[in-house]
Amino acid sequence: QVQLVESGGGLVQPGGSLRLSCAASRFTLDFIAIGWFRQAPGKEREGVSCINSSDGSTYAADSVKGRFTISGDNAKNTVSLQLNGLKPEDTAVYYCAAVSSWRVGVQPAETCLSYEYDYWGQGTPVTVSS
Repeated sequence: QVQLVESGGGLVQPGGSLRLSCAASRFTLDFIAIGWFRQAPGKEREGVSCINSSDGSTYAADSVKGRFTISGDNAKNTVSLQLNGLKPEDTAVYYCAAVSSWRVGVQPAETCLSYEYDYWGQGTPVTVSS
């Protein structure tokens, strides 16, 4: 049974920062990739940033490039997402997800698509408002 537990969400003013953390119940190196996704009210879930567990390569959505940074700590089995320069449109529930099985032709750390990920956390809300 894989558990992913997110923490660090909250209310922040525009331009502020937050650091989200995802703690995994097993070694993060057991996963092919771990990612952060978000879902705003009335919108589809979207990939924010994903990381390859073994080589550390990352993907970031255009909307967050230069503002959000994903990082992994395999010694602590955690993946964090640093959110800087937050905007009201970043308001959403942020989810941590992981995938452990290879599928032909799929590179989940490069594409960061939600349907490629098997394990999901409960989510942590981020609200950006003045």
